[in-house]
Amino acid sequence: MEEKRTTMLAKDTLSAALAECFVTIGERRYNLMQAINVEAKFEKTKTEVPILGKTGKGNKATGWKGTGSCTLHYNTSIFRKMMLDYKDTGQDVYFEMQIANEDPTSGAGRQSIILKDCNIDGGILAKFDADAEYLEEEVDFTFEDFSMPESFTDLVGFAAN
Repeated sequence: MEEKRTTMLAKDTLSAALAECFVTIGERRYNLMQAINVEAKFEKTKTEVPILGKTGKGNKATGWKGTGSCTLHYNTSIFRKMMLDYKDTGQDVYFEMQIANEDPTSGAGRQSIILKDCNIDGGILAKFDADAEYLEEEVDFTFEDFSMPESFTDLVGFAAN
């Protein structure tokens, strides 16, 4: 008798558009509903380690860095104000970004990540495009810490034993 293979249910995928993004700058919290997409990446930094008796080298984690990017509808000035403040005062602005994914039809539930000490790399000061349907802008940033106050629920069948 063949054993039935456990597979993920299609309903447990997450709708790409069902997310929230909030940015906290100083004491003000903004609903970044202008966001089209956001991606934050964690990358370990590693050092190659020579090992006697092996032809290859080992790899030792020595730290990490956080980078991110987002595409926004071009209809908010908060990031341009950060650039202006830096130009005028030399004081850099750091902020937090909270991203939550939750699709009510998915058994995965909700996950939220808070990116801390975010800092933009730069950005667009002004633009237009007479041939476009709408305007958007890219903002790249780094972050120095993060937390995960909510994590996805394990789907039925995910844990084999």
